[in-house]
Amino acid sequence: MAPTARDVAALAGVSVKTVSRVVNGAPHTRPEVVQRVRAAMTELDWTPSATARNLRTRRTGLIGIGVDELRRPYLATLVEALVVEADRRGIPVAVEPTRGDDERTRALFAGRGTRFDGLVHIGAPPPRVGTDGALTHRPVVVVQGGREAGSVDHVREDVDEAMALVVRHLAVMGRLRPALLGGDRAARPDEDPARPSASLRAALAETGFDPDAVPVVPVEGVADRRAGARAAARALDAHPALDVLVCVSDEVALGALAALRGRGVDVPGQVAVVGYDDLDDGRFSTPSLTTVDPGPARLARMALELLDDRLAGRAPQGPRAVTLPVELVRRESTLGEALP
Repeated sequence: MAPTARDVAALAGVSVKTVSRVVNGAPHTRPEVVQRVRAAMTELDWTPSATARNLRTRRTGLIGIGVDELRRPYLATLVEALVVEADRRGIPVAVEPTRGDDERTRALFAGRGTRFDGLVHIGAPPPRVGTDGALTHRPVVVVQGGREAGSVDHVREDVDEAMALVVRHLAVMGRLRPALLGGDRAARPDEDPARPSASLRAALAETGFDPDAVPVVPVEGVADRRAGARAAARALDAHPALDVLVCVSDEVALGALAALRGRGVDVPGQVAVVGYDDLDDGRFSTPSLTTVDPGPARLARMALELLDDRLAGRAPQGPRAVTLPVELVRRESTLGEALP
């Protein structure tokens, strides 16, 4: 006869209820008790029924990952980091591309508690998405959704630090005439997109640049490589004396590199290019790309930690906003020099 929870309880010297608490990861269970129960489970080769456990706890055992799309390389990288971190924790996930559709996103948020226990959503959800229970039994964690946590837990990288690192790098490089391709990540929704953000302006002024002399060249449509190439061409036409393009993403920067090469511009001798996202393509481009690494593995680890706290009842009542450090990845001018 197959062993039961009662057999495990008898071997561990605890009640069946205690076995259930250990299996369901209930808080406030003494470590030595957890160890005895798990040892008994191993000795008896007993595996709890997932179906029965889910009926008791009203949990699906699954978390959702909401993302606009997977064609964008950085979004795919961040999703992969979340999947790896969830796998490390033994948590199955369902990746749900919303394709920029508000109704799909609303359905995704409404699926908490029925399709999955909680949700990690990449980027700010559209307005009027229902977030009832986001801080209690149907938790939501937003990753890189802007500066405000709103009514959900939120984790992002330190975009202000990122802009300061980039500006200091420009000063060290001796670049005097930067232009922004696509604005900057530190911009707030209520700021003028035709000017550097307040955060970037402060960093520029502190380092000796004139913030009002730094043009912003918009990236039209989807901010991909094609759009980056077009924006770089416009930047060169409008500002022929520029000596560095600070790009809103690595995809835009890679497009800019192609446009500069097409015009015979020496990179980085005449014009340097700085990206954001630390894509592998930037490491293996020629020339290789200096970029900001937002730390997708760190973001994923913190997002799942916040979600786990909510599911285990350990989190405070109010929303939490966590800001994580970034790194500036400086690379040399040619692929051969950049790689070990």
